[in-house]
Amino acid sequence: MAEQVWTVDLGLSAVVVSVRDGRVAVLTVPGLCAPTHGLSEPQDQTLALPFGPFDPGKHRTLDLAVRAWVDELSGLSLGYVEQLYTFGNRHRDPVRLERRRRLLTVGYLALVGPDAPSQTRAGVWRDWYDFLPWEDHRKGRPAVLDEVILPRLDSWCSQREGDARLSCEQRVAVAFGTGKSTWDPEKVLPRFELLYEAGLVSESQRDWHSYPETERDLLPITQQGMAETEFSSQDVRLGLPMEGDHRRILASTMGRLRAKIRYRPVVFELVGQVFSLLQLQRVVEALSGVVLHKQNFRRLLLQGGLVKEAEGKDSSTTGRPAQLFRFRHSVQLERPATGVGLPQRPAKT
Repeated sequence: MAEQVWTVDLGLSAVVVSVRDGRVAVLTVPGLCAPTHGLSEPQDQTLALPFGPFDPGKHRTLDLAVRAWVDELSGLSLGYVEQLYTFGNRHRDPVRLERRRRLLTVGYLALVGPDAPSQTRAGVWRDWYDFLPWEDHRKGRPAVLDEVILPRLDSWCSQREGDARLSCEQRVAVAFGTGKSTWDPEKVLPRFELLYEAGLVSESQRDWHSYPETERDLLPITQQGMAETEFSSQDVRLGLPMEGDHRRILASTMGRLRAKIRYRPVVFELVGQVFSLLQLQRVVEALSGVVLHKQNFRRLLLQGGLVKEAEGKDSSTTGRPAQLFRFRHSVQLERPATGVGLPQRPAKT
């Protein structure tokens, strides 16, 4: 009997980001299906990133296809769009896998300014820290790290022996900034991957339940032989789940954007034509999840020639009206690195 042929489907997903009132909003749409986690009754429908298939007969380019899908799903016309990664993990779509089909998804980052409509056709803006709450350190170290995440990861690593345990502990230390390591805002994906591998997020529980017996030995020790009721347990402080691996796509995008603001002027896509330096600082802090050193941040902007004074003052806050500025586009012709940097404010001891 001839072996059944596998089919590959090509999909597109977009992480559409906007910043308003100090809140990083990501556009979400209803997911196609509700997670069951192996239970007989389906749970509430999850949210998803705007997504859709690539039609080679209809779409001239991938970029135009993702713009068309976002417009169709939400009515939002995109400006800045950048291709990120291609996602193709084996168990990211168990339904297709049962039919010997694999889904490859090309992920995109799209940035829209504060004038983007707050209401869209079918999409809903959600704070991206609703999905990755441990990433927001603007009000200090999130309690969920020390109360939930790190103890569970320590327990997970302790089930290994010798070099395997040491390697696991080192991964946790580097990703979460423990021991001699420091918190790195860019390591968003390694942190989510650890939580997924340790079975601490509902996506891993949902995916692992569909693993065939031949791949059960790939699961963490804590997941092997787990009762069905345990698959549904998840601490609500670990964020909202998303359709498929869309939360992993979001984590990849958050890390990429945090890195990119250091060396490219992408942050100016998220503010108006004119802005105060404090408004710009608040946008960067919202994206990075850390509090910046005010004087050093302004020094980088002014001495680096990234901004120039504009007419008018910002009187939206109390106190003395602040000078307004514009992005100086010609700086991109002067040097290759034109990011704003992340001069963090020293942590209080």
